Amino acid sequence: MDLVQLEIFCAVAQHQSIAAAAEQIHRVPSNLTTRLKQLEADLGVDLFIRENNRLRLSATGRNFLGYAKNILSLVDQARSAVSGEEPAGSFPLGSLESTAAVRIPVILARFNARHPDVELELSTGPSGSMIDGVLEGRLVAAFVDGPIKHPAIDGIPVFDEEMVIIAPAQHAPVRRGRDAAGDTIYVFRDNCSYRHHFEKWFAEDKAIPGKVREIESYHTMLACVSAGGGLAVIPRAMLESMPGYLSVAAWPMHGRFSVLQTWLVWRRDTASRALDAFAAMLREHRQAAQDVQAA
Repeated sequence: MDLVQLEIFCAVAQHQSIAAAAEQIHRVPSNLTTRLKQLEADLGVDLFIRENNRLRLSATGRNFLGYAKNILSLVDQARSAVSGEEPAGSFPLGSLESTAAVRIPVILARFNARHPDVELELSTGPSGSMIDGVLEGRLVAAFVDGPIKHPAIDGIPVFDEEMVIIAPAQHAPVRRGRDAAGDTIYVFRDNCSYRHHFEKWFAEDKAIPGKVREIESYHTMLACVSAGGGLAVIPRAMLESMPGYLSVAAWPMHGRFSVLQTWLVWRRDTASRALDAFAAMLREHRQAAQDVQAA
């Protein structure tokens, strides 16, 4: 098994076609076919199901794909780490939607100006999905609700988010879970850390919400609450960035629920000049913010 075989395997897995993969990596199709058969013979398994001139990953192939991508990513990181060059190359970065919307646009612009050879690729989603992306090697790093207790993950705190309950303007004050018992709540998918935070807030006060409605965006969430449909939890900074936020009442969460920290996390075995530079910039940004608060 060699790196060329892994590159070919990943390309074919992506395109499910020898011809399309060959065009992408600038090789002749017969070479790809031969190298794939050599890889399968070396591993002693079939990585693809071949039918009607198409290739579909087998169950073993899907499992092997994650390892292949991680190996190729580590090779790229190793080359960058010893090259002595400025940060460069692809830098796939994940982020919570709220963090991407209100916290990092200026930081990303500054990073691009300092390191123009780094190709930032931003994707957003709930913490669970972003952590999976880091562990699987699809993302070099991600902004998530932290801290994360995982033996393969390292990270740094970067932002403090004040969490608030938003309710229809006419709703009675919401200061604890029992004040919202029986109310419909709007949340993101089950792997969203803010959803879990909201559920724990209810549980600690031995309260139970009413119907649970899954929403795909903060703007839809705000519109539903404003229309009187129920309650939601949201970072105050995100809330105040949206038009129409004054149409709802915002009640701070208290005690251990009042503030959540956003962390930048990455795999402990990651070696990346771009990540080192990005983390250093975030540390500078956080220290500057703390200095302003202390002044």
